[in-house]
Parts: sequence; C-alpha cells; structure tokens
Amino acid sequence: MSHQKPRPTYHSERRRWFRLPLGIPVFVRGLDTHRKTFLEFSTLLNESAGGALLAIRRSLRLSSRITLEIPSVPISVNAVLPRTVKLLRAQVIRTTEVDGWNLCGLEFARAIVRTEMNA
Repeated sequence: MSHQKPRPTYHSERRRWFRLPLGIPVFVRGLDTHRKTFLEFSTLLNESAGGALLAIRRSLRLSSRITLEIPSVPISVNAVLPRTVKLLRAQVIRTTEVDGWNLCGLEFARAIVRTEMNA
C-alpha cells in the first residue's frame, strides 16, 4: 500500500471564497502602463469576497493598485438601509488579453465580508 500524496487535479481550487458570476459595472481609477492617471468604465465578470475578474480595454501592469467604484442611484442620507460596499481598492495579480479586452485578476485590499459572525 502506497502512502503517496494525491496529485493536484486540473480542477483544484485555491480560492478562499466562492465566485459569483455577476456582471457588475464599475468605474476603474488608477495608473496605466505609461504611469498616466485614468478613469475607465468597465465590468467585473465574477466576484468573491477576496477579489474579482475585471474586463477592461486598457492594459494594466501586474501589481498595479486600482480603485473600483460601483455606481448606484443616489439615496437619501436619512434612509435606513443596510450598509453596502461601493468603493473597493484592489491590486492586479494576473492579466490576460482576449479579443481586445484585458482580463485582470484582482485581489481586494480587504475582504468584503467579515469572517466572524459578531464582528
């Protein structure tokens, strides 16, 4: 009987959170490959608590730090509604070009969910 470790399979998942396949429009701010400030309207293709996949026309460098702003309808400051995330800071951890689009894997600076029930 052999005591070998199982080999990782093609479908091994390294992520800590499940991904949601939601197309979310976002404004992306940051520095492009020429170190020039930009603002571009783009789309998140899937998201998790720890990161997302961004489809953007502009080429971004690995390790670039960007800000994502999710547009929303203005809500009165007096409205008693649950708190939502509208602004995210992220870092580009991988990028692939597909049909004129740059698909950028992003890692959020902070997870967007709490890990403790009473936190």
